[in-house]
Amino acid sequence: MLDDAGFGSAARWYADGFAQRSGIKVNINLPPKLDRLHKDVEIALFRALQEGLTNVHRHSGASAVDICVRVDTEQVHLEINDNGRGIPKKQLAQLADGNGATSVGIAGMRERVRELRGSFEIKSDRTGTRVILAMPLLQRGSAGSARDEKSTRTVSPA
Repeated sequence: MLDDAGFGSAARWYADGFAQRSGIKVNINLPPKLDRLHKDVEIALFRALQEGLTNVHRHSGASAVDICVRVDTEQVHLEINDNGRGIPKKQLAQLADGNGATSVGIAGMRERVRELRGSFEIKSDRTGTRVILAMPLLQRGSAGSARDEKSTRTVSPA
C-alpha cells in the first residue's frame, strides 16, 4: 500500500488495524492534501509509525495515542504521543544517548532519520511519551491517492 498509495493512505490503514488489534484508541491527524513524498522519506515515516505504535502497545499501558503529521516548506514532521506511564528517567537518558540495549526499534528509527539528515527526539514523563521526528522533504513525487477526504480521524478499537 505504501508504494501504491503513499504514506497518508498507508498510515491510515495501519492505524485502523493497530486500533483493532490492540484495543488502543488512535487519533490520526494528517494534512488534507498530503502529496506523495520522496520514497525514502515515506519509508522512514512508515517504519517510524510502525515502531512507535508497537512500543506504545508493548510498553506504555496507554489507552490512547495521537499521531500528527505536518508538512512545511522544508520538512515533514511526525509526532506520536501516548497517554501511558512514560519511560523511566534512567532508561530515557540511555535512549537519548543511543545506549538503550533493548531499543533496537528506536535505534532503527533514529538511524533512518539520521540517514535522511533529519532530527529524532523522545520526550517522556508520567503522563506519556512523545516521539518527535522531522525530515527534509527531499524532492517530492507526484500527487497520488494520498489525498483523502478527511484530515483528522479518530480510530476507536472495535
